[in-house]
Amino acid sequence: MEATTILPVLKKKLAFLSGGKDRRSGLILTIPLCTEQTSMEELSTTLDYLLGIPSEKCKARGFTVIVDGRKSQWNIVKTVVLMLQNVIPAEVSLVCVVKPDEFWDKKVTHFCFWKEKDRLGFEVILVSANKLTRYIEPCQLTDEFGGSLTYDHLDWVNKRLVFEKFTKESTSLLDELTVINENEKGCQAEKERSSESNILPSFDPETVLQTGHELLSELQQRRFNGSEGGGGGGGTTWSPMDDELLAQPQVMKLLDSLREQYTKYQEVCRQRSKRSQLEEIQTKVMQVVNWLEGPGTDQLRTQWGIGDSIRASQALQQKHEEIESQHSEWFAVYVELNQQIAALLSAGDEEDLMELKNLQQQLSDVCYRQASQLEFRQNVLQSAHEFHMTAQDLSQQLDGLLGMLCADVAPADGAAIQQTLKHLEEKLKSVEGALQSLREKGQVLLDQMTTQTSFSYGKDVTIENKENVDHIHSVTEDMQLRKQRCEDMVDVRRLKMLQMVQLFKCEEDASQAVEWLGELLDALFKTHIRLGDDAQETKVLLEKHKKFVDVAQSTYDYGRQLLQATVVLCQSLRCTTRSSGDTLPRLNRVWKQFTVTSDERQHRLEMASAFHTAAEKILRESPESAEMMLDLETCEELDSMGKSLLERLTVAVIFPDGSEQFFGSPGEMASSAESIRDRMKLVEEKRFLQEEAEQRLDDDTLEAGPRET
Repeated sequence: MEATTILPVLKKKLAFLSGGKDRRSGLILTIPLCTEQTSMEELSTTLDYLLGIPSEKCKARGFTVIVDGRKSQWNIVKTVVLMLQNVIPAEVSLVCVVKPDEFWDKKVTHFCFWKEKDRLGFEVILVSANKLTRYIEPCQLTDEFGGSLTYDHLDWVNKRLVFEKFTKESTSLLDELTVINENEKGCQAEKERSSESNILPSFDPETVLQTGHELLSELQQRRFNGSEGGGGGGGTTWSPMDDELLAQPQVMKLLDSLREQYTKYQEVCRQRSKRSQLEEIQTKVMQVVNWLEGPGTDQLRTQWGIGDSIRASQALQQKHEEIESQHSEWFAVYVELNQQIAALLSAGDEEDLMELKNLQQQLSDVCYRQASQLEFRQNVLQSAHEFHMTAQDLSQQLDGLLGMLCADVAPADGAAIQQTLKHLEEKLKSVEGALQSLREKGQVLLDQMTTQTSFSYGKDVTIENKENVDHIHSVTEDMQLRKQRCEDMVDVRRLKMLQMVQLFKCEEDASQAVEWLGELLDALFKTHIRLGDDAQETKVLLEKHKKFVDVAQSTYDYGRQLLQATVVLCQSLRCTTRSSGDTLPRLNRVWKQFTVTSDERQHRLEMASAFHTAAEKILRESPESAEMMLDLETCEELDSMGKSLLERLTVAVIFPDGSEQFFGSPGEMASSAESIRDRMKLVEEKRFLQEEAEQRLDDDTLEAGPRET
């Protein structure tokens, strides 16, 4: 009887073997009755299953049956006890009926079990739960009877299912493996393979062995039925699924037999796999060789162009990638086959070594030859793509450079021209570098294309590359010509831009000359104010003024020369002069203002010089000297000169455009006028003294006349 057939009944826990033992080492069978009506048929089935588990030796020790009647009626207890007589009369040694705390009614006295011992075949006692330890040790009783023995019924059922499943599967698997191994041995002796030689077992041997090892581990840990073991009369630890129930020895025996047959079966499978693998390898090797030497080689023979543009070279690369993709699938098969052959060679079977080595050599030769052709073609296409990329980049640079050269030059100033010229030089340098790179890449491509390649069986097949070679030379020469034309135009543009730099420089310097002349004019008004306190100082100021005017004249002449150079450069550049309408009129206007102002300054200094010279002459004469008598006319002229000079100092300079401006500030002009007035005052005082001297002389003459008379 198998647990799976009565699994619902077993789960009801109508009876169970907890693993505990009585003092005679007999197994304890527990029948827990409940308040509900117990099916005697199911109980009988459960007892039949449980009693089929122990060995005969274990059964000979007898069973102690605990009938738990605390939750049941007396008539049911009596029926169960009587049923034990029919089910296991010889195996039962003692039946302990656990009575409830409130004993059954007096009907019990009408049936005394002890009087029926001879008829029943075993002793029956009525005992309360707390008195049960008089017959059984507490460590052999479960917790419902106050004991310490742990028991999990569902866990026991599950492990029992595992045990029976392993026993059934391992027994069936042993039979199948034995048949398979015997058949394979006969086939090897006859050197033939029948259709039955590939029969596979119904169960996975690894899974069954794994289940068996796990089960054996459970048994060895004494946990098969949920018990951690207990103590017997002599202190010995017991386990019902160990020695008594023969579970562990049975599992070990099955595992040993299964491992032996499985080892043989693995060798059978290895031989099968080896034969099948060798046949499969031979088939696949020929498939790879036939494809690579056939369609694969034909594909490469048709691909020899390099394209005439980036798009064309990319299309060729894409086509080559498709060819490589097809080859990659066969190369992957080659790698797999090579690994399989290497594994078989390492096994060292003499009968297959030579054949495997020949297959490996043939496969490697074909694959390496085809791979080298693919790599060669890929390198050519990559070089062609780089060549076309460089050619396109160079063409775009030449187009950009030509656009710059054809555009009108209208820079704002000399710095912008210098920046444009620098940018132009950088463009030309970049073009030269790109052209050199194009030549190098073209030479690399030519070297690759002139290499003869072997497409199959070492036969050299020279591809006609004249069209590709001509294309490379044509592109290189065309770029060289375009670059030369651009260089010529750059030379012309460079000369023109240098002239424009000179033009802007002349205009800038001419404007600077105007500013300098304006600064000289401003300095003339603001700092050239003094007229001198004497003739000598005035003379020095006159010399300085002449030098100052010479500087201004040189500045004006320099500006005129720059403007004339600007006109010449504009005529050379065929552009409208930029200075004739602005800088030249400003230069002439400032120069006229400076001329008027310097003339006025010159005139004032000359008047001051004449004034101081006359004044100093008068002031040097002694009033007591008769020979040096003052000339009244001279004094009057000096006075007139002083007044004229003072009046001149108050007059503004009038420019040709009608505007006017004064020299210095009013305070500064007042200081100069005060100096002149002081000199005029000294002359007036000298004249007054002269008049007094004359008056005294006249008086003396008048007095001397009467005396003589």
